[in-house]
Amino acid sequence: MNPPPALPLRLGTRGSPLALAQAELTKAALIAAHGLDPADILIVPVKTTGDKVQDRPLAEIGGKALWTKELDRALAAGDIDFAVHSMKDVETIRPAEIAIAAILPRADVRDRLIGAQGVEDLSEGARIGTSSPRRAAQMLALRPDCRIKTLRGNVATRLAAVETGAVDATLLAAAGLDRLGHGEIGAAIATETLLPAAQQGAIGIETLAERAEIRALLGALDDQASALCVAAERAFLFALGADCHSPVAALAEIADGVMTVRAQILTPDGSDAVARAASAQAGDDPEKIAQDLAVTLYEGASPALRALFAW
Repeated sequence: MNPPPALPLRLGTRGSPLALAQAELTKAALIAAHGLDPADILIVPVKTTGDKVQDRPLAEIGGKALWTKELDRALAAGDIDFAVHSMKDVETIRPAEIAIAAILPRADVRDRLIGAQGVEDLSEGARIGTSSPRRAAQMLALRPDCRIKTLRGNVATRLAAVETGAVDATLLAAAGLDRLGHGEIGAAIATETLLPAAQQGAIGIETLAERAEIRALLGALDDQASALCVAAERAFLFALGADCHSPVAALAEIADGVMTVRAQILTPDGSDAVARAASAQAGDDPEKIAQDLAVTLYEGASPALRALFAW
């Protein structure tokens, strides 16, 4: 039996309002699961490079590792006991010494459109603010008349860009808006119209693989269905060779014991796209389902689409 970890537990997180809200959700879940006192968990904000550099697309300055590397260092140095992440910000290849110990129950996976009630309601030539290659490509595929303007920053910054007229519309994750208390903002876009980013809506908790006592503590928070779906989506990205530059969407869902994985890849300008889906019993290997889907999707893609992925 593992000895109990020393208190207080140090929960590492980015310092953005959304990251802090997710840290508070994790803290509350730990308190409820283990009967801890609030003082037993200390939230430790860590400034990441991704938070510091806001004037360029993430793909241009180092990709998803800019959200994780400082927290990884804090784990390795013993400055924190575990770290909380939006899973869509976590790169598919992680250091061997770091383990995903738990995935919280997944929230709304959809995107919300801010600035119009629906994609069809956008004005002709609408300026769409986003730094996501996926969202940009999907919007151009749906509305080729739209113009994409690079827009980064936290939720408040992106909402302000619409309010001030810097852009006509933007897209934000529904889960993030809900966690910040903005559930009334924006129009949710059905996943049949706009397939989300892999792992969108999922919160993950990482710790050092060798910290068995911390992994056991966090394991009580793990939602099996959410973890299986996240594992499938991560396996799809890995098999496809996708990175921050890749306009790619993926969503795994479980219903009546069956896992269905849907995925889409697009050229950056949205002019070429291919989508596929695969289903299997949820008890089967979710990673194998996703890997096979990646092969099917790649083989059905045009040469222009294939060139975007590291095969």
